[in-house]
Amino acid sequence: MSTSLNKDTVSLMSTRVREEHPMIHHITNSVVMNFTANITLAMGAAPVMAPSIAESAQMAGYAGALLLNIGTINPELLESMLAAGKAANKSGIPVILDPVGAGATKLRTDAVTTLLSELKIDVVRGNAGEVLSLAGTAGGVRGVDSLATGEGNEDVFKAFAAETGIITAVSGETDFITDGKDWIKVFNGNPLMTSVTGTGCGATTAVACFAASGTPLLHSVAAGVACYNIAGEIAVENSKGPGSFVPEFIDQLASLDMKTIGERLKIETSL
Repeated sequence: MSTSLNKDTVSLMSTRVREEHPMIHHITNSVVMNFTANITLAMGAAPVMAPSIAESAQMAGYAGALLLNIGTINPELLESMLAAGKAANKSGIPVILDPVGAGATKLRTDAVTTLLSELKIDVVRGNAGEVLSLAGTAGGVRGVDSLATGEGNEDVFKAFAAETGIITAVSGETDFITDGKDWIKVFNGNPLMTSVTGTGCGATTAVACFAASGTPLLHSVAAGVACYNIAGEIAVENSKGPGSFVPEFIDQLASLDMKTIGERLKIETSL
């Protein structure tokens, strides 16, 4: 357990998000838009969904973080992402990328390649298959689901982060977050969370909320993942299944406090 990232620092980061109410600009997929907006609100931040290229760059200038999610990507949406990303880069606003389904089709893979080559991406958060695809390894992606696991691939994730300078967060039974040198593992969460559409995208929203309010960024990303997963595991305990999980999850995110974080947090770090 780290002395620099522990239950106290994670709790303080969560409190900071609620105090600062950063605006998170989402250019995201149409499947999860409402769900991730509610997650943003429950975590104490302010969501805005502005996918149109007519306003996406201007909106990015008001944001604390920009989230780009390629889940329902098309050429027009990609152009809007590029415009917003360049505006965010110019203003020093962190850009978080969720490469949903990267490696599954040429459209998705090409879109991610374009975003990575034309923008400064600060954080990538995805499943093991998606991130392995970004790293040039056959990740095993079916649709938007990973057929690969993170276990045994930590060195690949670290090498990708080191080569690109992008903090890399990989979801799985254990979440793995690295800047290429240091790493943090988060053991919180519950497998039932994957039974609900959008929980992976929601984790990227949590990362964006914390990235907007905290430094160092590696710590903020891990803290966002941990708080999100803690709320998820409590929601599973209090629900009957996927249908009742969703409202319980939003409630748990909204009520998550320092005491609960201190009692529940399970991390390991190289720091």
